[in-house]
Amino acid sequence: MEITVAKTAGFCFGVDRAVKTVQDLLKTEKTVCTLGPIIHNEQMVTLLKEQGAFPVDIPEEAPPGAPIVIRSHGVGEEMIARIEKSGHRCVDATCPFVKKIHRLVREASEEGRLVLVAGDQDHPEVQGILGHVHGPWAVFRGEQELLLLTQAHPEWKNCPICAVSQTTFAVEEWEKCLKILQRGYTNARIFATICNATAQRQREAAELAQHSDRMIVIGGRHSSNTAKLREVCSPYCPTTLIETADELPVLTGVHKVGITAGASTPAHIIKEVLVTMSEINESAVLNSTEGTESFAEMLEESLKTLNTDEKVHGVVVGIAPNEVYVDVGRKQAGFIPANELSADPNAKPEDLVKIGDEMDLLIMRTNDQEGTIMLSKKRLDSIKGWETIAAAEESGEVLTGVVTEVIKGGVIAVTNGIRVFIPASQATASRGDSLDDLLKKEVKFRIIEVNRGRRRAVGSIRSVLRDEKKAQAEKFWETAEVNKEYTGVVKSLTAYGAFVDLGGIDGMIHISELSWTRIKHPSEVVNPGDTVTVYIKALDREKGKISLGYKRSEDNPWNILERDYPAGTICEATVVGMTTFGAFANIIPGIDGLIHISQIADHRIEKPQDVLKVGDVVKVKITEIDFDKKRVSLSIRAAAEEAAEQSEE
Repeated sequence: MEITVAKTAGFCFGVDRAVKTVQDLLKTEKTVCTLGPIIHNEQMVTLLKEQGAFPVDIPEEAPPGAPIVIRSHGVGEEMIARIEKSGHRCVDATCPFVKKIHRLVREASEEGRLVLVAGDQDHPEVQGILGHVHGPWAVFRGEQELLLLTQAHPEWKNCPICAVSQTTFAVEEWEKCLKILQRGYTNARIFATICNATAQRQREAAELAQHSDRMIVIGGRHSSNTAKLREVCSPYCPTTLIETADELPVLTGVHKVGITAGASTPAHIIKEVLVTMSEINESAVLNSTEGTESFAEMLEESLKTLNTDEKVHGVVVGIAPNEVYVDVGRKQAGFIPANELSADPNAKPEDLVKIGDEMDLLIMRTNDQEGTIMLSKKRLDSIKGWETIAAAEESGEVLTGVVTEVIKGGVIAVTNGIRVFIPASQATASRGDSLDDLLKKEVKFRIIEVNRGRRRAVGSIRSVLRDEKKAQAEKFWETAEVNKEYTGVVKSLTAYGAFVDLGGIDGMIHISELSWTRIKHPSEVVNPGDTVTVYIKALDREKGKISLGYKRSEDNPWNILERDYPAGTICEATVVGMTTFGAFANIIPGIDGLIHISQIADHRIEKPQDVLKVGDVVKVKITEIDFDKKRVSLSIRAAAEEAAEQSEE
């Protein structure tokens, strides 16, 4: 008989976290109360009772002074308030995935949305979710119930909706429900809230069932996720749900047996089932992703005591703010403290790893009494990293790292788990650049000094920047030609122009090339940091100077005037200046015309100020344009006369 155990069988992160919360409290408290059974597994609940943890249905049942733990299923807002009112300390062990659903439905209902929940309304998790809804809601167990609800409530089509699922909802059933929601409700927000571990567990169980003659599902009969596992396996082969090894069925004549376990099933119960099956069938074979080995060999390997400084390979199964939980294929629960995960002291576990990540680790401490192994990724990375650092110093190889700290005299960059000091003089392209701009940025650098005794490495970003700039400049000069366009970044301004970084080489836009209108300073058009499109006006390869153009010919006001305002055009103009012989008026930005004193009024005037003042908007006729001399003649009289003639007609 061949026996195959699903890779993800057993405690999920949320359940494991809740059980550990209770166990940690029992170290300092004589009595701990849980709001309902902390886990849907009678054997585990009994074991915790023996240690002093008792389930209660309501806060008032808890003895004075005993803390009350909210289990991973979570509770509604009213229950939290009730615990606080009772005077008991509330310890919240709600699964982070469930807490996310609480936030989603609370925000959705506050927005006026109808909340739809896929799941079992009698399940504690669903009851807790509904306890965070402040408006209308409905619960459906699957595709058929959702169809009945939509038929009974046609008004929902015009209603804003939020749809979520219980974390242990069947994946295939949710996909069917999704089609109904997506097809019928365009104003729906649908959130994928089935726990990743649950979805993966169900997929693995279904695949295993398809290749097995019999499936054994280990878990509590009141556990939702265990029931879902039986549901997904049953269509493919006979499936039996057991709580303990005593309930194992007779497997005579069965060649291939698949085993999975619910998220509430402790490791020791799974082990008990496997040991029992081994005793029944000494020649059983346990299949794994690493190959096929005898059951006895695999069992011995799983029970082996791990020694400090031993290297192991682990898979991330849970992430908390202060530590990461890892499965290393042994009886002990592996965990990596946050400060042993990375050399970056500011890094957060959730930003560094995700569920399912595999990694090599170093055992720091084994606690057989508590059944835990403390592991370190940082220290193993450091051992490997120093080999890379030493080799990079000799070869001049460019390394990549992230700047984690700005300290006195420079910055610290982490690469391959090693902290490398980069002096301020070697950290930026020029001494005036800010070191703070490098914080949390990925940088390239060379190792310029290694002190193996003190385990100290010094790096240089500037040497890499210098080489990159040189390479970029060489590439630029190979292809540069007059009138070719480039996109660059304004680096600095002077009174006479703007300097632009074209990618490793700088060019200058003279102030006269920034605008068709007269400006006093380049800052009226561009500022440092602006991205600009420029073209080459002139190149001096010997001196390495590049003159750039910014203003476009199509924006030339004289071209616009010729196109849109030919001689004879009547338009509005704004008086911008006065002289003894007339007034200057702006026709379009960049072009002023002269209204001679004889063309201001239909009668003789002594001076322009008798009729006009700066700021007046007047109707003028363009009587003459001299494009060579850039002069425009205007007439208020001619515009008025033409208007009078048109009115007479």
